[in-house]
Amino acid sequence: MDFFLLLPKFPRFLSVIQKISPAPLAQAANALSIKGSAAWQRTIEDFWYTDFELVGVEDVGQDESFDQSAVSSSERALAWIFLQPYAEYLADHREVTAMDGTPSTCPLCGGRPAVGVLRSEGDGAKKSLICMLCAHEWQFRRIYCPACGEEREPQMAFYSAPEIAHVRVDVCDTCHTYLKSIDLTKTGLAVAVVDELATIPLDLWAREHGYQKLQINLLGA
Repeated sequence: MDFFLLLPKFPRFLSVIQKISPAPLAQAANALSIKGSAAWQRTIEDFWYTDFELVGVEDVGQDESFDQSAVSSSERALAWIFLQPYAEYLADHREVTAMDGTPSTCPLCGGRPAVGVLRSEGDGAKKSLICMLCAHEWQFRRIYCPACGEEREPQMAFYSAPEIAHVRVDVCDTCHTYLKSIDLTKTGLAVAVVDELATIPLDLWAREHGYQKLQINLLGA
């Protein structure tokens, strides 16, 4: 990661977040801005080195004395928002190599999938997953749990609501996790990441029925 390019942009980012975000995130941005550059770098490093390692990108090793507990969940959310465009840039400039099997995490950065997508193919539909960090999209098996690897069809199911029929909740009854998928065969104008964020009632339904989300979104849902 090129901190010489990224870190000077962080104060401006925090300032914008304070002006446009909901109160809890705005307050976290204000508190972090007061802590200064050492805390900013620690927050960014914690998110980047703890959760992700972009394949083929050479990064310096993390300081052994680094205290991960010093970074709050709100600060990690800020780092996620800040670093996402950078991660997308790196992913866009990497050549995607052939994949073996069905990777459950992003083959470019190791991030978890944020949402699934179904697109028309022949008489049916093919499925892919979109990375929560770098937005890379990769093909995925339709009957396969990205959390635990379950592939027995009776253990896999999906649910949707009539008023938003193009968005469904894919659940696994083995590990009790879920991931939303956007069915573009039903409405080709949908934007997968946006529609995932906009369908919180489906998240509430899933959690009320005992399922845990594979990867929360930027709204914390």
